[in-house]
Amino acid sequence: MRLSTMFSLQNHYSSAIKTFPHSSAFFSSPTTNSFPLQTKSRNFVSLKESSFPGKSISTNPRQLCVMGSKSSDDGFNQPSFQGGESFLRSVLASMETVYLNRNPTAKAILELVQSVDSDHIFYDHLAFRTFGVNGYGIDSIAKFFLDFGYTQREELRFPAKKLKALWFSPPSIPLPGGGSRVNGPLPRVFISELLVDQMSNQTQDIIRKYTEIAGSGKNHAALASSLGSLTWGKPLYSEFQQLARESEYAAWTLVNGYALNHVTISTHQLKSHLRDIKSLNQFIEENGFKLNSEGGVLKVSPDGLLLQSSTVADSVSFQFADGITESVPCSYIEFAERLVLPQYKNIPEIEVKEFHRRDGFEVGNADKIFESTSKEQLTRKAA
Repeated sequence: MRLSTMFSLQNHYSSAIKTFPHSSAFFSSPTTNSFPLQTKSRNFVSLKESSFPGKSISTNPRQLCVMGSKSSDDGFNQPSFQGGESFLRSVLASMETVYLNRNPTAKAILELVQSVDSDHIFYDHLAFRTFGVNGYGIDSIAKFFLDFGYTQREELRFPAKKLKALWFSPPSIPLPGGGSRVNGPLPRVFISELLVDQMSNQTQDIIRKYTEIAGSGKNHAALASSLGSLTWGKPLYSEFQQLARESEYAAWTLVNGYALNHVTISTHQLKSHLRDIKSLNQFIEENGFKLNSEGGVLKVSPDGLLLQSSTVADSVSFQFADGITESVPCSYIEFAERLVLPQYKNIPEIEVKEFHRRDGFEVGNADKIFESTSKEQLTRKAA
């Protein structure tokens, strides 16, 4: 990315984010498609006015833009001006703020884990959902990450759910000063899309209607996600119901847009006993939170090296365009433990790095994690 382009983009996003702070005042503004937040219970939030986000890509990885450098004592070549990185992290922090404001379960669990592990919480990946039509699919949000040094990796297919996904690996940036969450090691990004042309005509018509109404909103997906705003208008409740009957994923995306679907704690990077995902799952359930039970609480890849679990999504009260207010699913939080690859099993634990561990994603695991926002999981009683 050219430096002049980077500054233009940074000014555009920064001024927008400063204009619309992530506060209750912003969410309650009567002049925007945003929504005020009122926590009803641990798993329920009220959103009376609703909004959220949309964008298309080229898949050429681009380098993170930095200017000037100096050598540090540890041998890393440290940028003296990290404009690109600081902007990227600012956008991620805004996305995270929207996510935590809308999802009290995720916020509470992060605080709970932090009470045990202090500042050792790192994110394994961030996840987004999209509509694969009119330029509103994976490319729309991936473009932002590619511009800041992310690299496209493998594609995953979910035929039964009529979904496909791509994941993206982050640029390698040394962190001499440490950092936690969005200020820690940059996370992977997992972006999925609904294969709209495989849906019924009625469902296709609804999705095309709103993505067409949104116009060029697809070009500002990251901005929409960081503001917590839909790029299209609020739908009718009957339209939401139609999508929900055919695809829970479609219904979720219609009312949540480009909002973070979930963040994932990297459990093996924790320092306490919670670094073992089974111990973390037990800890979370003992504190009264409900975990996704689809296929069992612990999802294990066929090679046994990728272990995942997740909470059940919070519910929010959403006011539809026709004035009807109903509960809809919002987001959730996931946990992932990546075990050491067989060829590195003899490396002392203290010397193990991330590249020694299992990378990527697994269709079988992800397929079950998707169910965290399903009606069946939301209405299931906690164990």
